[in-house]
Amino acid sequence: MDVPTTKSAAELICQARISGARLAELPLEVRPATSQAGYECQDQVVKQLLEHYGGTIVGYKVACTNRLAQELLNQDGPFCGSLMSAVCFDSPAQLPASNYSVRVMEAEFAFRMGRDLPAGSEPLSLEVIADAIETAIPSIEIVDSRYASWTTVGAPSLIADSACNAGWVKGPEVSNWRGVDLAAQAVRLVVNGEVLHRGSGAAVLGHPLNAIRWLVDNLHARGLGLKKGHWVTTGVTTDVYLAEAGDHVVADFGPIGAAEVRFA
Repeated sequence: MDVPTTKSAAELICQARISGARLAELPLEVRPATSQAGYECQDQVVKQLLEHYGGTIVGYKVACTNRLAQELLNQDGPFCGSLMSAVCFDSPAQLPASNYSVRVMEAEFAFRMGRDLPAGSEPLSLEVIADAIETAIPSIEIVDSRYASWTTVGAPSLIADSACNAGWVKGPEVSNWRGVDLAAQAVRLVVNGEVLHRGSGAAVLGHPLNAIRWLVDNLHARGLGLKKGHWVTTGVTTDVYLAEAGDHVVADFGPIGAAEVRFA
């Protein structure tokens, strides 16, 4: 996509985000047709949103790492978006339900990087990735979309919308996480006191750190890198839940802790 076309698409997405409107889809003449075009548009979307709301990019979300999510979106692999400080919240969080068109709850293992993690000539081992991580974080991603039919618009348009990230709720950071088998660790999504969904870290590309390995390569291909202090949330570990006003949602990761959010 050329720069004017990319900016036009980004303006439509940003206007919809700011106003709360929803798009049937992007007009064909400005719609990204490839993942690369989607990321070019995402860069413009994030730039415009930061200009409007303030704040900074504080990390990344990796989407579509779970087979259930891939089937829902008809995708065969991950894509990613930026985490912006204006929509990151500490647990327990209370947020207005009216801020979102849909409130897709995703229980996700997240991490804060302790040092830069550049791409190498060979795929990074999980041990190398783990050594670069300072803390593990229980978290809930709030997924929302500017598209009325967000499950059918395709990956390039979803990527353009910063992979549908609308919020991220982070629980207490855990520094002594290395002894936990993250792939085997059970995860519960609890809604209004009832366990609604169960899953584990294995749902995330077999292991949550595999999502970071994928992210490092994706960023490298785009001239970017994963830096010290960045947060990374690695994708949904259970089936998702569409929250309603009044819901209290808890993502319980056992020894890694829990994150919670209420929708006023």
